[in-house]
Amino acid sequence: MKRHLLSSLAIALLVSSCNNSGQENTNDRDTTIVIQDTIIDTTANTQSLDITNIQISTADIGDFPFFTAPEGSEYINNPKVKAFDALLIAMPDGTLQSKEGKVYRSFIHPLKNSTVEITNHYLNKSYEDAILKAGGVKLFEGKLSADQIKHYDEKAKYKGEDGSMDVYNNPIKSYIIRRAEGDIYIQLEDKSADATTIQILQEKPLVQTIQKISSESIAKDIAAKGKSILYINFDTDKASLKADGIEVVDEIAKVLKSEADLKLTIEGHTDNTGDAAHNKKLSEDRAKSVVSALEKAGIDKTRLKAVGYGAERPLVANDSDENKAKNRRVELVKQ
Repeated sequence: MKRHLLSSLAIALLVSSCNNSGQENTNDRDTTIVIQDTIIDTTANTQSLDITNIQISTADIGDFPFFTAPEGSEYINNPKVKAFDALLIAMPDGTLQSKEGKVYRSFIHPLKNSTVEITNHYLNKSYEDAILKAGGVKLFEGKLSADQIKHYDEKAKYKGEDGSMDVYNNPIKSYIIRRAEGDIYIQLEDKSADATTIQILQEKPLVQTIQKISSESIAKDIAAKGKSILYINFDTDKASLKADGIEVVDEIAKVLKSEADLKLTIEGHTDNTGDAAHNKKLSEDRAKSVVSALEKAGIDKTRLKAVGYGAERPLVANDSDENKAKNRRVELVKQ
């Protein structure tokens, strides 16, 4: 069967060559790959592709991010995993479209002491083969245009981070695997070295986690745990309260007014980004801002104390953007 397919392919190529003698259409070249007994179309010209017509894949592709690094290679430099973020995806019509969902970005380099020789071509073909077998379709292949690069500069907040691509100098490839639970987009960088970059996004809606802070919830936490952890918004790198931060302080004042004997230590905390001494002073200034606002709301200053700990007492390890956000907080501790 394989010999028959290869022979048929050779005849087709010969006929195509004869039909196009003396002229070349560089915008519409079709290539085919014979994998076992199946011919897979990997046509580069995808401009007329309608994504909604792509069949939904039901292949077993495992859990996010779905693909291991090929043999002899590894994901390096703390791959970026985002529960919800956006990626710019190169689409068939030549645009870069922002897609939202769960994101994985990583550099891929040769595994140390591996006996397998790694090339960019090997890495890209390994992923392409896996993507196509999972029901994926190529959306785009090539270098971004000047307009696309300008759009990337304006919209890609992640450029320069680990797992970002050098779109200024290198071609990229983008693919889609349509899934009932959310379409999967994959992008690869076509480098000249023995490495590549992969970006994976599975479309998912935002799960809203913001809850309105109320005096009831603050009082309940203090009664049960002896403290309440709050995320109060201040101006960037400043101690001045934003409008919604002032609203939170008003709720704290309600608790203190309803419980006349309650005394609180207002603790300021930061993540570990930047200078430790600066962070400690910033956290103390923010705690003092909360105390000052409570005093203006009619709370006796003898019931309040402000302390800043900077990054000295993290709730969780400062090893991701999400965890750093958890550490930037204000704690109300019962005295």
